[in-house]
Amino acid sequence: MSVFEVLRSSVRGITANWLRSVLTLLGVLIGVAAVITLTAVGQGSANTITESISSLGANTLTVTSSAANRGSSTTSAALTMDVVDALADPEASSDIAAVVPEVSSSQTVTAGDASSTSTVLGTTVEYFEVTGSDVAQGTAFSQSDHDASRRVAVIGADLAETLFSGEDAVGQTITVGTTPFTVIGVLQAQDTVGGSSTNSAVIAPLTRVQDSFTGYGSLSTVVLQATSADTVDGAQADATLVLDSLLGTDTSGNAAYTISDQAELLETQAETADTFTTLLAAVAGISLLVGGIGVTNIMLVTVTERTREIGIRKALGATRWAVLGQFLAEATALSLLGGLLGVGVALIACSFDISGVDPVIDPATVVLALAVSVAIGVFFGGFPAHRAAGLRPVLALRHE
Repeated sequence: MSVFEVLRSSVRGITANWLRSVLTLLGVLIGVAAVITLTAVGQGSANTITESISSLGANTLTVTSSAANRGSSTTSAALTMDVVDALADPEASSDIAAVVPEVSSSQTVTAGDASSTSTVLGTTVEYFEVTGSDVAQGTAFSQSDHDASRRVAVIGADLAETLFSGEDAVGQTITVGTTPFTVIGVLQAQDTVGGSSTNSAVIAPLTRVQDSFTGYGSLSTVVLQATSADTVDGAQADATLVLDSLLGTDTSGNAAYTISDQAELLETQAETADTFTTLLAAVAGISLLVGGIGVTNIMLVTVTERTREIGIRKALGATRWAVLGQFLAEATALSLLGGLLGVGVALIACSFDISGVDPVIDPATVVLALAVSVAIGVFFGGFPAHRAAGLRPVLALRHE
């Protein structure tokens, strides 16, 4: 029996019960589409967070108090403006270009009948340049606003939409807690997937936030900007010397602070993203496995239904390999067709944002998903095909 005849018999077998065949390939279709789509979502999410971290610049460092010292009675472990002044001293380091202190507080922000719970960030005028936060409308606050502790603020794009519903927010008055602020600017919208952003934040002069909300105690964080990407290590070493002299160590001898740079954040994010994407692919892979089991089930039913046909073909001279090839070709064709349709569905799904993520399809994932779909046809269709090929003609002809 020629290969052409085997393939033609396989096509007849598939189309003989088209509804069952469609339901069978649907299981593979869903599995392949899920694997590609969820992996693309994971990759897109990782890219978004990486870009968000990278936007801070390759030459920034973030200083925070160590968790072991937070809440302790050791006041020297707190980040204060004295620490900021010491870090900003040109004699302390020639590699540190800017020092940006930050304090934060969660407050209810209202404007008319609209309200939202937002993070109020108090900082200095250098914040916008150092962190790459662009003001899309209006302007950032000035040094005079900071020195005079004026009640002015720059708000995030989402908060502006929530409070003013598409109206121009610049020049409007908002109430933060019980303190009125004048909105002088709106930040450019930022990506928020997997991490925090300033889309719903209120950015105000450090002095005003300290006066109204946090007091003049410890700072939340201090952001350092090195003179260039090449001097980050030097800036970190110099900052370490200053911080060691001012903050010392805790009772265990560990540093009372933590300095992190973008490389560390990116490395951590890469590890997290890989784990996240792997978990998504594993969940989707279960769907593909279920689809393969469906192929086995349907092919076993098909063999049982066509036992007498197999007996007749064998009695007429069909070889064991011809029967094996026919049923194996049927299973593989169903899986391959389901895989191709699954790729098409995934491409369509990934052309849209999914939960705010712009999916990024990896061509290797598409090829792998198709290869797995074919392997499913061969593997899960192998047992039913082997069973059909092993039927004895006499017993098969007696089957009712």
